Amino acid sequence: MNFLGRKAWVLMVALVVALPFLELLVPREYRVADMFRPIFIFAILGLGLNIVTGYTGLLNLGVAAFMAIGAYSFAILSCEIYPFQLGFWISLLGSLIIAGGAGLLIGLPTLRVHGDYLAIVTMGFGEIVQDVLKNLEGITKGTQGINPLPAPVFLGYTFTAENYVPWYYLFLAILALVVMLSRNLERSRIGRNWIAIREDELAACCMGINTPRAKLLAFAAGAGLCGLAGALWAGYLGSSGEPGNYDFTVSVMALCIVIVGGMGNIAGVLLGAVVMIGFNSVLLVRISDFMARHGLSSTTNVFSQPNNWKYLIFGLALVLMMRFRPEGLLPSSQVKLELHHKDE
Repeated sequence: MNFLGRKAWVLMVALVVALPFLELLVPREYRVADMFRPIFIFAILGLGLNIVTGYTGLLNLGVAAFMAIGAYSFAILSCEIYPFQLGFWISLLGSLIIAGGAGLLIGLPTLRVHGDYLAIVTMGFGEIVQDVLKNLEGITKGTQGINPLPAPVFLGYTFTAENYVPWYYLFLAILALVVMLSRNLERSRIGRNWIAIREDELAACCMGINTPRAKLLAFAAGAGLCGLAGALWAGYLGSSGEPGNYDFTVSVMALCIVIVGGMGNIAGVLLGAVVMIGFNSVLLVRISDFMARHGLSSTTNVFSQPNNWKYLIFGLALVLMMRFRPEGLLPSSQVKLELHHKDE
């Protein structure tokens, strides 16, 4: 947000709000507003990781686990095959709370772990959650996924899969609330404590900051937002999906969003979500369709299938960003200043 003025934000918000109406100017098959729904969900996931990694400086490679916890919590609380049947909105709130509690649990044994060791612990937690969900078939339905899930009802209107525009505005509104929450946390005393820990944990401790408590709050807040993203993803699909949908590649994608966009900067995370998920869910799909229509794709040639080399592009993007612009496309002024001092 540091590098965007008020007028730029107003223009960007107006464009996003009016996006469904812009479909009148393009062929209906493109469904521009529908393409933005996964972008909004992964932007929320990126904002959750940004609290832990961007603000607090803790490398978390297990956000996919919290996304899975949120998705399955939402499904179990709302699906008619379970006794709860709490509905869309209460289940959405419940998934956020449950995922936040899981963040506290994983935060407790990692308080004294730093750097690469923390990354390994969180990555291991992600693999554990995935395997647990697969093997608890009596509760999670194993690899089948939990479905069907209820659609939200707002002011008497029931959302349907055919009309994606209300879903677009629902996800946009939730993303706006998450952005406001993240911004307020960043400016609060808690946010300043997180940033102090990121800059120098020993100095922050000497200044009277309760670093274990601050870290636990960061893990809980970040995990809660990741769980919210998982619940929205389940609502978007109408199913929890199988546990394999929440593997390590999801955590890598979230990390790419934060690093490419700008670590520690909310606007940078939003830009990173547009760039990374837009490339993955929009551009690659169009390239695949174009190649299929013109006979350029082949099942025998792996390089003719764009999905086979997308992670090569993501990895190359990370390497290039670390080499030429480590602060990201839209960096936080604090992170940029810190990197400048290190270079000197």
